[in-house]
Amino acid sequence: MLPSYFEYYNPVKIISGHKSLENVPYELNLLGSNSPLIITDQGIVKAGLLQLLLDILAAEKIEIKAVYTETPPDSSNRVVNKVAKMYTANNCDSIIALGGGSVLDTAKGVNIVVTEKTDDLMKFVGAERLKNKMQPFIAIPTTSGTGSEVTLVAVIANEEKNCKMAFTSYMLFPDVAVLDPRMTITVPPHITAATGMDALTHAVEAYSCLQKNPLSDAYAVTAINLISKYLIPVVKKGGDENLRLALANASLLAGCAFSNSMVGIVHGIGHACGGVANIPHGNAMAILLPHGMEYNFNKNEKYYAELLLPLAGPEEYSKTPSQDRAKKAIQKIRDLNGELNKLTGMPTTLSAAGVKMEQLPKIAETALNDGALIFNPEVFA
Repeated sequence: MLPSYFEYYNPVKIISGHKSLENVPYELNLLGSNSPLIITDQGIVKAGLLQLLLDILAAEKIEIKAVYTETPPDSSNRVVNKVAKMYTANNCDSIIALGGGSVLDTAKGVNIVVTEKTDDLMKFVGAERLKNKMQPFIAIPTTSGTGSEVTLVAVIANEEKNCKMAFTSYMLFPDVAVLDPRMTITVPPHITAATGMDALTHAVEAYSCLQKNPLSDAYAVTAINLISKYLIPVVKKGGDENLRLALANASLLAGCAFSNSMVGIVHGIGHACGGVANIPHGNAMAILLPHGMEYNFNKNEKYYAELLLPLAGPEEYSKTPSQDRAKKAIQKIRDLNGELNKLTGMPTTLSAAGVKMEQLPKIAETALNDGALIFNPEVFA
C-alpha cells in the first residue's frame, strides 16, 4: 500500500560508463567553472588515478589551481578547515572530489565552509542548516560503497569530541556524479568487500526504515539485486571493468535510496563504532546488519521477506515458505558475510574488528544520540 504522503528528491546528474571520466571537462564548462580544486588522497595518487584525471583536464586546457592529496581515511573538521583555506587562497571556483567516502565527505565539508564563509564547520551540524547555494561540485567515487556522490549527507569527525557528526541538507548534493570503472579497478578485495556491504546496508535500511517510499524502494531493490549478483564476483575478479561498473552503479542506486528514505539502527551503532573505536565503516555495517534486522524483525518481517527475492533470486524465493522468507533473507546476509570473511578476512564480529569490551558503553551512549535512530522502526528503551 502506498504511503499517504512522501517526498523524493535527487538533482544529481549521473554519468556512468566506460571512459566517462573524459566528460569531466565538458561538465565543468556547463557549470561555468575553470579553476577547480581537486580533493583526493595518497592511495588515489599512487594508483595513478589523479594523473589520469589531470591529463584529461590538461588536454582541454583547464587550469588546476590547487590539489589536496592528504585526505585521511576518516574525514575530520580539522582537515576540512585546512582544505577550505587552500580553496580560498588559490581563488578556486569549484570542487572535484576524486576518492572514496572520506574524500567525498571532506569535499562536502569544504563546500560548506567556503560557501557559508565560516571558520567553524560544526556550526552547521544537523539538518537543513545551510541557506546558500554551494560551489559547483563534481564527485568521482573510487570505491563502491558510500553512495555519497548522490546523497545530501556528509559524515565528518569532530576531533575535539571524538565522534562523527552528520550534516544533512538539500544543498549538499553534488552537481554531477561520474562513475568510471577505471576508478575502482585497483581497489583491493578487502576494501571491495567492506564497501559493498556498506552499500547493501544502505539499501536494506532504506527499504525498511520509517521514511521508505515507492521511489526509494525501487532504487533499493535494484541495488540489492546487483550487489547480491556481483559483490562476490568482483571480490574474486577485481580487474573486470564490467563487474566493477555494475557494483559502482549498485552503490549509487543505494545512495539514491537512502538519501531520501534515510537509514536506521545499523548506521546509528556503526557511526558510534567508528567514532569511539575507529572501526572502518564498511566492516561495522557488515557485522551489524543482520543484528539490526533481527532487532527490527517484529516491525519489518514483511519487508525482509520481500527482500529475499533480490537477495536470493526467484527460484529460492519461490520455493521458500512465505513464513520463512524474512529469516532466510537475514541468513543470506550472514552467509554473504561468511563468504567475504573466507575470501578477504573481513571481520564478522565487533571483537574481531577491534572493539574492546570497555568501549561498548560509550558506543551505546553515542549511538543513542545518532540521528539515524529517528527513522528506525523499532523503539529504544
